[in-house]
Amino acid sequence: MSTPDRGATYLGIDLGTSGLKLTLVGAGGSVVAEAEGAYDVQSPRPGWAETDPLDWERALGLCLDRLAASSAVVGPLAGPVAGVGFSGQMHGVVLSSPAGVPLRPALLWPDRRAASVIGRWQELAPEVRGGLANPLVPGMAGPLLTWLSEHEPALVRDAVVASPKDFLRRRLNGSDSSRDRFGDRSDASATLLWDLVADDWSGPALSLAGVRREQLPVMAASSSVVGATAVLASRGLAAGEVPVVTGAGDTAAALAGLAASGAVPEGAVVVNAGTGIQILRTGVRPSARVDPLTHLYCDASVGWYEMLAIQNGGFALTWAQRQLASSWGSSVALAAAVPPGSRGALFLPFLTGERGGVAPPGATAGWRSLTTSTERPELLRAAFEAYAFTVRRGLEVLGSPEGPVVLSGGGGRDPWVRQLLADVLGRSLSYVSLRSASAVGAAVLAGRGVGVELDVPATVVRTDPSGPNVRDRLDEAYARWVAELQAG
Repeated sequence: MSTPDRGATYLGIDLGTSGLKLTLVGAGGSVVAEAEGAYDVQSPRPGWAETDPLDWERALGLCLDRLAASSAVVGPLAGPVAGVGFSGQMHGVVLSSPAGVPLRPALLWPDRRAASVIGRWQELAPEVRGGLANPLVPGMAGPLLTWLSEHEPALVRDAVVASPKDFLRRRLNGSDSSRDRFGDRSDASATLLWDLVADDWSGPALSLAGVRREQLPVMAASSSVVGATAVLASRGLAAGEVPVVTGAGDTAAALAGLAASGAVPEGAVVVNAGTGIQILRTGVRPSARVDPLTHLYCDASVGWYEMLAIQNGGFALTWAQRQLASSWGSSVALAAAVPPGSRGALFLPFLTGERGGVAPPGATAGWRSLTTSTERPELLRAAFEAYAFTVRRGLEVLGSPEGPVVLSGGGGRDPWVRQLLADVLGRSLSYVSLRSASAVGAAVLAGRGVGVELDVPATVVRTDPSGPNVRDRLDEAYARWVAELQAG
């Protein structure tokens, strides 16, 4: 890799489900400017989730205007953009013409219309399903395409099929799909159309989805330059055309950002604690798996990671605090004053059910084992303990991997919560404070594409478990929590 141009910057574009974020990273790896824009997710029928793909382009233009107007961009910290990278929401489907014109709204990962065709995917031969190596989820591209092929066959027949980030990148490049038909393996492996063992598109899966190989992307590395854009120069953000790299799915991009901080050692377990909780085991190898509980995806390089996605993380914790009319700060203060085990109170957090073997299919939410002495502090402590118990349960589903535990996300910002997690897991944690990890990772990929390896500064805080007295009490509370969960 070449020495970074100290005057250059690298732009990461993170295309989320309901909003787009731009992050400008300097050659020293620090974020020097950001801009955000929102757009709506439409639900024309119950269970549907769609967005007009041109809304993403409009949001990108708005964010570029905001970035150009930012004082940070014209100040001494930021120079011209030397590369652009993408991070994007995974699993969704965009159908466009060969010229890049969208043919219908994009179908997004929360969409559940394809539940009606999952039975057909379950009928695939075991060796085919084993190669797909992922849970059969309605919101993934394969089942969504099966539904589209049945209900809108004329559109699907000749459409160019792309992931959200690939569609937006092609529009930014200003080239038609015959010039930029690229995608990357981090997105492809999350479609249910990719044979992870053969490392190629699965013929039987494509047939079931009703699409041909030539309609799908050609694979390129996440850091490969696949085009160039003059759009930034028109806003004074660059001197001329800027190279654009393929990019990666949002989780893979976030891992690239964390890795660039030096905080993710080989074989680490990454716990991203936020509204939901994602537990990632890095450094795994793809293998045939029929009806797995966990997801298995390619990262932004040549590696793979196993992921357990938990829906009811901070979402359920926030709900509990709202029911008890308690702010975050007040909740932490009240809960911290209660001894481990919440004086017997338990909280089940599964407001929206759960998946991945963390809880039974019929699991619900609510407080349990209450007595006349249970008060608001105990209820809050039980909710925080359930948050940590859910992480421990997820690690058990993953086979309790022994690698270092790296904690990221907003759910780990509070020192008391980090201590609770370390005590419940009985393991040391390294909390990495990295703002906008997916967008930063996209910028890292952009730098890599033009021969620059960015070192991203990040604050890393280690938290060790407390003494055996605390851990023993939490172990006993966890055993009661699991028993209550299994009892239904």
